[in-house]
Amino acid sequence: MEKAQEWISYGIELAKEFGPKLITAILIYAIGSWLIKKLISTVGRLMERNKYDDSLQKFLLNLISWGLKIFLIIVVISRLGVDITTFAALIAAGGLAVGLSLQGSLSNFAGGVLIIMFKPYKIGDLIEAQGVLGEVKEIEIFTTKLITPENKLAIIPNGALANGNIINYTAEGKMRVDMTIGIGYDEDIKKAKDVLLQVLTSNPKVLKDPEPTVNVSNLGESSVDIVVRPFCTPEDYWDVYFATIENCKLALDESGIEIPYPHSVEIQKEG
Repeated sequence: MEKAQEWISYGIELAKEFGPKLITAILIYAIGSWLIKKLISTVGRLMERNKYDDSLQKFLLNLISWGLKIFLIIVVISRLGVDITTFAALIAAGGLAVGLSLQGSLSNFAGGVLIIMFKPYKIGDLIEAQGVLGEVKEIEIFTTKLITPENKLAIIPNGALANGNIINYTAEGKMRVDMTIGIGYDEDIKKAKDVLLQVLTSNPKVLKDPEPTVNVSNLGESSVDIVVRPFCTPEDYWDVYFATIENCKLALDESGIEIPYPHSVEIQKEG
């Protein structure tokens, strides 16, 4: 009985000593988290009002949010009575170990900073990098998210992007659509070129400047190859690509110009 009484007394003393600190720490965390959300929201509105780049907005807001959350956690721990000096030393030692094990993540962070600084692409751009073609959906601290033409989400580390080749199809505002169409050797080349050029100029999504071009590119084994090159905006690329293929075929058929294809010869056996 006396032993139980001692434990109860010890628990009461412990509650008296640490209870107020724990309650205060919880309140600080709750209020701090609420203030951080409000601050991030306010900063976001200010950035929008001052027309900050979308990529820079999200990157800076993520950076500010993480920094404030780390600071809040340190304040809460100090309120619980933990020596900040000792805690800082532990963080430094742990940070060194974590840094060595997370060199890739640090490289991705540095890559994200470089991308934001030099802006090789921004949200909404159509880019090709690391073997992936897609529209930039989001630039985060460590990764960049792309939406591919197949509507798949591709997540690429910023370190690889910052140190690799990037093709930005949107930067110049114009893209060239390249395709090759073959005609028979017996066909009128000039007539075929006029027909194909008419297909391009009649498409409202094909740009007038630069002008579309139609030229003979190769004399193949069974066809005269004509390269067709219309220009369009990045948003219209696939519409122009598919429409050009279909309309060129229809126009050549209507003009009586043959597109060569392998002919099979059927041999009938006499019974």
